[in-house]
Amino acid sequence: MLPTDRLAYSSIADRPPLVLPDAARVAVWVIVNVEEWDPKETMPRTVLTPPAGGAPMPDIPNWAWHEYGNRVGFWRMLDVLDGFGIKAALAINGKAIGTYEPIAKAAHDRGWEFIGHGFGQKNMQKVADERDDIRKTRDAIRAYTSKNPRGWLGPGLTETWETPDILVEEGFDYVCDWVLDDEPVVLKTRTKPIVNVPYTQECNDVAMMLIQHHKASEYRDRAIDQFDQIYADAKTSSRIMALVVHPYIMGAPHRLKYFAAAIEHIKRHPDVKFWTGEQIYDWYLSQRPNALKDQAPA
Repeated sequence: MLPTDRLAYSSIADRPPLVLPDAARVAVWVIVNVEEWDPKETMPRTVLTPPAGGAPMPDIPNWAWHEYGNRVGFWRMLDVLDGFGIKAALAINGKAIGTYEPIAKAAHDRGWEFIGHGFGQKNMQKVADERDDIRKTRDAIRAYTSKNPRGWLGPGLTETWETPDILVEEGFDYVCDWVLDDEPVVLKTRTKPIVNVPYTQECNDVAMMLIQHHKASEYRDRAIDQFDQIYADAKTSSRIMALVVHPYIMGAPHRLKYFAAAIEHIKRHPDVKFWTGEQIYDWYLSQRPNALKDQAPA
């Protein structure tokens, strides 16, 4: 099914208003991505290129660069989120739950939402069996939390032509890969519809630091600018904003304060909710009770 078969164009200016509780204007959700990188495979991203080029194995510098985030960076970020009283969403590889169990425990103890993020950090178009990968991820989260995950974020936002269909069939309620709106949208599948909860490629530390090569303060500046505009847009209808971070990037010593500064700015606004993805999903369906019925197959 083509992307244009899954949803029709819709102008945000022409939709009925969405209303958050307590006269809030914006719901912000923070997504912390925790991944396990397989040292027997090419690293998903690199900070150093080898002197003679190629893809060496083992790639110790780049594996260790990422590993620092899970050993140290995550715990710095946790202190920031605890300080602001924010429950984040943990987008986690299924096999990372066992490898980095203290991270999973810290998130679970705090009531964070667990979101499926692939079984390992690998392009979903390159896994041997996509359905099996999704099932293993779901089952790993359920085994640890005693709860089925409701949300899915593809590694690197990657999907196949069938990903939304398989996600619905395996019990997921929402996906985050379709970064095309400031409100949730409903996607058709071959069975029942699935909701896409707004994610971000712009307020995302991978894009800013690793691809666009900005200095660390860009995260603060861009997050504040993006929030201010979305907050203004929400004058007549509520909006959703995502903040995306990875422990090996924003958990680095020279970057953390800019993540904290962005949250501090947003927190100054009393009419903002810090929610998880499932809270946004449930609220959206309370506002659009016929949304899934309207997009169901004939």
